Amino acid sequence: MKKKKSTEKSVRIQTSVLNGVEKKALLWLAERQPKWVNSDTLTFIGFIGSVIIAAGYILSNYNINFLWLASLGLVINWYGDSLDGTLARFRKQQRPVYGFYLDHTMDAINETFMFMGVGLSPFMRFDLSCILLAIYLMLTLNVSMNAHLKGEFRLTYAKLGPTEFRLIAIIVNAILVFDKPLNTWSYELPWLSSTLEFHALDIVGIAILIILVLIYIVTITQDLRYYSKVDPRPKNE
Repeated sequence: MKKKKSTEKSVRIQTSVLNGVEKKALLWLAERQPKWVNSDTLTFIGFIGSVIIAAGYILSNYNINFLWLASLGLVINWYGDSLDGTLARFRKQQRPVYGFYLDHTMDAINETFMFMGVGLSPFMRFDLSCILLAIYLMLTLNVSMNAHLKGEFRLTYAKLGPTEFRLIAIIVNAILVFDKPLNTWSYELPWLSSTLEFHALDIVGIAILIILVLIYIVTITQDLRYYSKVDPRPKNE
């Protein structure tokens, strides 16, 4: 059985706003990890972070200060999810096939916990959080396909990556805690024979949804053009 996979050849494309600072921080942390900590340990820590995020948002139904717990979860998730690959490269212990599979599997699980948690909070509609999750997973799937077909592993879109989205979420959480009129704001929109109620985070979610949909449309359009050139239509068709 051949172990050589296209994932080993994939070029990582990381052009996010915080990329330079984040790389230095992750390398600094990797150099100081205890010997007993390995990439799998960090991947598990990232998962624990996603559970804490979900718990924080759900518990905010009872006390808005639990949003601080969700923000702590975002930091823990960043620590584990971002550092696991850096540590493996720093120690020259890469496992391209195993690591690729585990990383993408856990990403899907973590993202599901996060979005479900937000949807079960009092600040965002559950149906909107499910739509956001679906679009995010569609982008993730596109990244995986391009890693195999194009040898390109894109981590960011429009200068934004997971780290930037985590930071935005932490800022929004803080605003919701300190701005009581905002966290209690709601708007009812007539819809057919009923009404749809929207809260402050719904507006943020809709804005993010529009951005993600546009990014997805532009991305698949560009990819289809690329693959059409690589794999042209047969002349005898």
